[in-house]
Amino acid sequence: MSLSDTASKKIEDIPNHQYYKTAIVTIVLSIGMWLAIYTTPKYIQYICKLQNDAPRDHQKTVRAFGHNLESGYLHNVFTVLNRIGYINTTSSDWDLLWAHNYPFSTLASELKNLKPHQRVNKFPGSGYITNKVELATSGIKYIPPAFRLPKDKQKFLEYAGANPGKKFVEKNNDHRDIRIKNITDINLNGNSTFIQEFVDDPLLISGYKFDIGVYAIFTSIDPLRIYIYKGDFLLRFCPVKYYPFDPQNIDKYVVGDDYLPTWNVPGLKYYYKTLGYGMGESLNAYLRSKGRDPSIIWKQIEDSIRIVGLTKERNLVESLKRFPSKENFFEMMRFDFVVTEDLEVFLMEANMSPNLSSAHFPPNRLFFEQIIYNLLGLVGLNNAVKSNQMSTLENEMRVADKNIMVYPDECNSALCSSSCISPMCGLCRPCLSPENKRNFLRAYLEHMNRGECKRIYPPLTLMNSEEIIIYDDGEEDTPENQLQYRWFNGKCLMDSSWCT
Repeated sequence: MSLSDTASKKIEDIPNHQYYKTAIVTIVLSIGMWLAIYTTPKYIQYICKLQNDAPRDHQKTVRAFGHNLESGYLHNVFTVLNRIGYINTTSSDWDLLWAHNYPFSTLASELKNLKPHQRVNKFPGSGYITNKVELATSGIKYIPPAFRLPKDKQKFLEYAGANPGKKFVEKNNDHRDIRIKNITDINLNGNSTFIQEFVDDPLLISGYKFDIGVYAIFTSIDPLRIYIYKGDFLLRFCPVKYYPFDPQNIDKYVVGDDYLPTWNVPGLKYYYKTLGYGMGESLNAYLRSKGRDPSIIWKQIEDSIRIVGLTKERNLVESLKRFPSKENFFEMMRFDFVVTEDLEVFLMEANMSPNLSSAHFPPNRLFFEQIIYNLLGLVGLNNAVKSNQMSTLENEMRVADKNIMVYPDECNSALCSSSCISPMCGLCRPCLSPENKRNFLRAYLEHMNRGECKRIYPPLTLMNSEEIIIYDDGEEDTPENQLQYRWFNGKCLMDSSWCT
């Protein structure tokens, strides 16, 4: 007897309930029919075919550009990208180009025709920051005096003569073969080196000299926005103790590839391995235990990166003019600093495509993966949906016009209701240009997605809405940066989380 026959017979045994009999029979028959149809092998095969035949163009794609990619130095990068839904591609139809090498020469034709959703992890012209000679000889605050040879030969001789107690190191643009040399041993007519003053009173921990690597993220140029990853910092120690000092032993004063890691430094080992702090917090705790204030170091570091960005922005703006849009690019660099015994900070170099491989030091894996993850989140590349496939409603769900409006009282004033001449009125909705609106929408999303990143430019301080920003070198900021600064200031006045 079938399932439906059995159910019908049971129902017939229930007297005087014809309505309920009919309802129950209908339900049972419907369930039986559903099971008969939707559990058949043919239907299951049909559903599987639909899933397999579904278009896969919704998947986010990343293309790598660099030398010897097969060696695996981008393993951590692609591990994170794959985890958040990216698949690798070699075609020109990519969503993200992850370039380890500077791509704007080799891929020039391709990068001049970028689609709005395509993003590149390099800025055109960023070499003005990351080129060793260019940065060292720029005369920027926090950078030890340096001289390009043979161009600055006379200036160097005059400086050395006026500072007879100073030591100098000879460097090349690859930042290799660094060594302290006597002036008589330097080839002053060479054209591939530069001379830089040696910082000879470094802060030591357990007797070792070290440098601090800070990861800075440039998300926009003109207007300029710079963040640093504050989740941790890279500490690298010279493998040999600084004293007794010997200029012939570069392992005492040059941080190389085989540096001494934090977890092997006696003064930091307990904080890092036993208590579980990161490198940066281990350093902070150590300094506080010695009665020192580590915030003195971090304030100088932030100021240094900010000044470099502002000084070099003009060069990047010129480089960006070769491209239809400046909105396709972002870049992360590592700025390396040394600290003196008096907690004075010096910037030594900025690295394009800093090392993110933990092959040499496996304990650095988590550190690098978190940097990469926070970077991708900050610039909006960890969305579940490809940006070019988002509807207007989906985009508004993330950020809408109301989220970027500032200065409600001022914008309601008679002045701003009738004119856009006042700088403050320029931020009111009727006065916003499409480009400024897009910029503020992106800045809003960066703030919401900043994770462990801290914005250092525009700075987090409040100012009068009509104030003009003047920097240490007396240079007035650009109109675009001024407008953006006022916008961030307006957000800060409305919500204190924008000030921290």
